Amino acid sequence: MLNNTPLIDLHRHLDGSVRLNTIIELAQKYGITLPAYTLDELRPYVQIMENQPGVMAFIEKFRYMTAILADENCCYRIAYECVEDLKQEEIDYAELRFSPWFMAEAHQLNASAVVEAVVHGVQDASREFRLPVGLIGILSRTYGPETAWKELQALKTRRDDLVALDLAGDEINFPGDLFVDHFKMARDLGWNVTIHAGESCGPESIWQAIHGLGAQRIGHGISAIQDRVLMDYLQKHAIGIECNLTSNVQTSIVEDYASHPLKQFLEENIQATINTDDPGISAVTILDEYKFAESLVGLTAEQLEQAQRNALQQAFLSDAIKKELLARTK
Repeated sequence: MLNNTPLIDLHRHLDGSVRLNTIIELAQKYGITLPAYTLDELRPYVQIMENQPGVMAFIEKFRYMTAILADENCCYRIAYECVEDLKQEEIDYAELRFSPWFMAEAHQLNASAVVEAVVHGVQDASREFRLPVGLIGILSRTYGPETAWKELQALKTRRDDLVALDLAGDEINFPGDLFVDHFKMARDLGWNVTIHAGESCGPESIWQAIHGLGAQRIGHGISAIQDRVLMDYLQKHAIGIECNLTSNVQTSIVEDYASHPLKQFLEENIQATINTDDPGISAVTILDEYKFAESLVGLTAEQLEQAQRNALQQAFLSDAIKKELLARTK
């Protein structure tokens, strides 16, 4: 199905990629109550069994993935295992994103310590498996702008180990306008910017992400197809769209795979990419998403390759490393 172009996942939440057996093992080790302690019985509480009525209902599935983060060692473990899983999927490069405040909340961990543990876990696994990985920090908009400042300060403690800053969470009740100053600081630090926008809200959210927050890429961006001027702008300015087919179906943002705008994005030469979002919750791999893109969305072989090339182009990597990555997969 795929060719020798690098296989890349640019939109994968580390804290949405926790293995079911790890949840069980850590819960038993730390005395954390779960609704079930076998893989088959736990699965319905963590993974999507039927489509949800929106993004926030989907986010409820994170509950047990973060409940087992009892200390920094747990954070290290899930970060390390996430990279190991990337290797198992034969991914050539990935960018993992995480919200330290969200990960810290269940056991009131120190957010800076969470950042430290995640960075070490990803870096150790990256060396072990010889897999390049970029880390993206998330400001979880759901906690509001004041907490976002604290989360930003925690992320700044490892500023040189992060490639970008993201804004995720409740897009409807916490619009990007509340976080303009946060992202000005992020850009001043030299970070790239990718923003969850146009998932639960309309095109105005995407415009705000671009002009108000400095977004170079948009996570999801489904509602862009409602605005002809925006579509042209995305194409002209090479602003990437991080598409997540399965999660968009599971959150009912689109009715089904065939309704997803990915194909239209590619037909109009917008730099759309194919990603997994939260594979631990959606129960998918990157190859699953490419298969769905082909069989259910209707992408041609050429469009699948186009999406792969877009991912390489949109990756927060230097041109030299992109060329090196391309040479390695030929």
